[in-house]
Amino acid sequence: MSLNELDVRRMLCPMPVIRTQEKVEQLQVGDTLTVLCSDPGAIHDIPAWCRVNGHQVLDIRQKDEEISIRLRVCEE
Repeated sequence: MSLNELDVRRMLCPMPVIRTQEKVEQLQVGDTLTVLCSDPGAIHDIPAWCRVNGHQVLDIRQKDEEISIRLRVCEE
């Protein structure tokens, strides 16, 4: 299990979800990924993508305009 980070700040929809998908494809089951974003739509879009693709959202944090979404890669 490894910890990973993806910085998609200053990217607008749909790029945060697309970059998240690309990164998850490189990871192993059980790895965690923290996505740092600034697009307010990502707070809904990335968890929705996780639900559809069988990944687990561990937590979502927001401070000012920065959003941090931590997810665990699961088997699809």
